[in-house]
Amino acid sequence: MDYRDMPRESLNSNIPKGRGMIKWAPFATMPEQFENVRKMQEDQVKISRPELSDDRLEEIDRTLKNALALKRQVRIEYYHDGYKFPVDLKVISVDVWSMMVVGQRTDDEEMVFISFIDILDIVML
Repeated sequence: MDYRDMPRESLNSNIPKGRGMIKWAPFATMPEQFENVRKMQEDQVKISRPELSDDRLEEIDRTLKNALALKRQVRIEYYHDGYKFPVDLKVISVDVWSMMVVGQRTDDEEMVFISFIDILDIVML
């Protein structure tokens, strides 16, 4: 007869319980390991901040001033947290004091603040 079919009262209560969940303890670290592997894969894709020459910085500055004066839209490629991002925007102001470009996105009209040191490329549209 199978012990699962027997009533609980007739079973021997002196049977040892065993290790229970202790035997599964080494596998409790697996989510952290998977998280670390995912983070390492993301870090491999990231790039370091490119160094721009003085000529390139002057060209970016000139293009920003022209876009502001002519009230034209620009496409700015900027660096953030290891990745390059493009954004199309209308330049509202160039704040030299805080070294920021203030603009308004063309697609959703959201205000965007981009630091000068993060700008990699700029093209007037």
